[in-house]
Amino acid sequence: MASGTITLSTKRQMELIDITAEISKAVRASGVAEGICLAYNPHTTAGLTINEGADPDVQRDLIAALREMVPLDYPYRHAEGNSPAHVMTTLTGSSVTVFVEGGTLKLGTWQKIFCCEFDGPRTRTIHWRIIPG
Repeated sequence: MASGTITLSTKRQMELIDITAEISKAVRASGVAEGICLAYNPHTTAGLTINEGADPDVQRDLIAALREMVPLDYPYRHAEGNSPAHVMTTLTGSSVTVFVEGGTLKLGTWQKIFCCEFDGPRTRTIHWRIIPG
């Protein structure tokens, strides 16, 4: 079993940051040929998701759709002013699980792993663990 942390700095209030290369590097370095890779984001205003990484318009569309679904001007009661970010994080989730086969992530052709920033810019940490099996 191997584990570690990725630290990243976000640049915008809302953005999707591709962390696939960092997670893939960790899988290769672990020496685990078969198993699962878990990535977990311990933040309540940023999520993790797997989606298409080839066309950046998909990332822009996801952010636009989330903004449409989660009104920024709703009369939220949370006094900090970042309630929409909490709701969006609930929708994306805080973790992803990917199979490891042949020492690599078993992602689909177009799939990438994204950290979803909803309350930036901030410094974020992503914890990962690779479990053989």
